[in-house]
Amino acid sequence: MKSFFKLEKEGVIRCLACPHHCLLAEGQRGICGVRINQNGELRLLVWGKAVGMHPDPIEKKPLFHFLPGTKALSFGTLGCNFACRFCQNWFQSQAPKKIRNLGKTDQVLDLINQVSQDYQPEAIVALAQELGCPTIAYTYNEPVIFLEYALATMKLAKKKGLRNIWVSNGFISREAFEAIKDYLDGINIDLKSFHPDFYRRLCSARLEPVLENIARFWQNKIWIEVTTLIIPGENDSAEELEKIARFLFQISPDLPWHVTAFHPDYQMLDKPVTPREKLIEAWRIGKRLGLNYVYLGNIIDQEHSSTYCPNCRQLLISRDGYQLIEIVGLNQGQCRFCGQKIAGVWSGEKQ
Repeated sequence: MKSFFKLEKEGVIRCLACPHHCLLAEGQRGICGVRINQNGELRLLVWGKAVGMHPDPIEKKPLFHFLPGTKALSFGTLGCNFACRFCQNWFQSQAPKKIRNLGKTDQVLDLINQVSQDYQPEAIVALAQELGCPTIAYTYNEPVIFLEYALATMKLAKKKGLRNIWVSNGFISREAFEAIKDYLDGINIDLKSFHPDFYRRLCSARLEPVLENIARFWQNKIWIEVTTLIIPGENDSAEELEKIARFLFQISPDLPWHVTAFHPDYQMLDKPVTPREKLIEAWRIGKRLGLNYVYLGNIIDQEHSSTYCPNCRQLLISRDGYQLIEIVGLNQGQCRFCGQKIAGVWSGEKQ
């Protein structure tokens, strides 16, 4: 299995998994906390160490236009290439980073072993088949930081006729994209803000690679949906919401946009829960600017989480929050009322 790094000089390597491109001396770990320079090669400390292995409704990813009503066997690992102050999976994503680099590898491995289950790629694929899950979801933390482990699983899953989806922050290198594109069927990317300062200040990352990857996945016909967590006072201005909606529309009016409610967590406990009125405002902005599919998340709202035909406006898929109620008007990827093709992955075809 290929490992994503290059040798810069004797004993020093550069990780190629994400746009941080961390430069690592012997014994150093990357920003993610789990990719390490060991004897001049990159070692993935979480290989075979899965967290949260269980089936989820595909709608919880959230993916609303991808095999609705089915289950995805979902798992992640420890570690993340972001440091979001509002992370809702903060222990899983940030815990390895609390143990500093040199001389602490044994402590990191102890932590990983304490909270993870041993699952080799073959076992993950077999479990998905046993549970009747047509899809494996790489989620809960950023999948690109366990790229080699994910890719090995994805290749096996494809051979067995299973689908692969990622739930991602979109901070993925071009090298990683090229490696996964033939094995990935769908992805939900968080577009956390349209301001570079937000990404620097609250995520310790950069915006531009995320924007590039959203366009790149769509252009390569990998099904993509985008999620924006609306944080009061941070990314909830009408101006910013309009910029996000315009950006998505320029890629395609068929690209679904999920606007979801913030709840205080981790290092951002001083912000209130997102008001429903603000989510409705974002929904209206998205629709006004031409997006065909805009959805509310993290709240119960049947009207604004259901899918309607963009042509005749008939109800196609009824949902209550992330729970599918009924597929009402969708027939083989088309509206059964007017015949309009509805963008998504509904059976064997891609978008």
